[in-house]
Amino acid sequence: MMNPLYIDQKKPVTLLGGGKFAEKVFNQALKAAPILLAADGGAGRALELGHIPKAVIGDMDSLDEKTAMQIPPDHLYPIGEQDSTDFDKCLRSIRAPLILGVGFTGWRLDHELAAYSSLLRHPEQRCILLGEVDMCFLAPVSMRLDLPAGTRVSLFPLAPCRVDATGLRWQLDGLKMAPDGVIGTSNEVLTGPVTLQVSKRKLLVILPHTYLGAAIKALTGGKDGQAPRQL
Repeated sequence: MMNPLYIDQKKPVTLLGGGKFAEKVFNQALKAAPILLAADGGAGRALELGHIPKAVIGDMDSLDEKTAMQIPPDHLYPIGEQDSTDFDKCLRSIRAPLILGVGFTGWRLDHELAAYSSLLRHPEQRCILLGEVDMCFLAPVSMRLDLPAGTRVSLFPLAPCRVDATGLRWQLDGLKMAPDGVIGTSNEVLTGPVTLQVSKRKLLVILPHTYLGAAIKALTGGKDGQAPRQL
């Protein structure tokens, strides 16, 4: 019997991909979101680190037989179509208050760009992608970030949108942004908190990954992912 289409979790999850990542970043994510899921080949990386993922999602073309034998059959959620990436399959299959993605950035550029595209296609998900230096997430319509002065804050539009922000060195007041027009990289916090409003959910927020706690609080309200702010 096939597993159900959706994986429902009441608490935040760490989703492990098959790309490059630092073990310290993986541990950082797992501490904040201790339920471990994997996207296809990410299952092998999980086993290498001594963890058996609660669910493995994807087309399974990167899951070798030796790895598959170490994972309980009821933990496997195969999705056979190949018109989407494994990360996209995960985003449309997981129901959780927060997803921390590790192993989806910082290695192959085409995979990283595809991951950003999936974030854009699934704005209903509260998903933070963690890299070795930075993290990023799709900005909600309205949010507040509690960050110390001097913290680097980059805003990158994946499609045209209007942005208002306060608390930054270079203020944004109804600025029209676009990937082929005005962008907002390498800004920084002047005085906290930083407030952000966007006309459409098309904007990536990029921060140093050391401020993961602040990002989680901004996206969920800070109560273990259970009290989401308006998306």
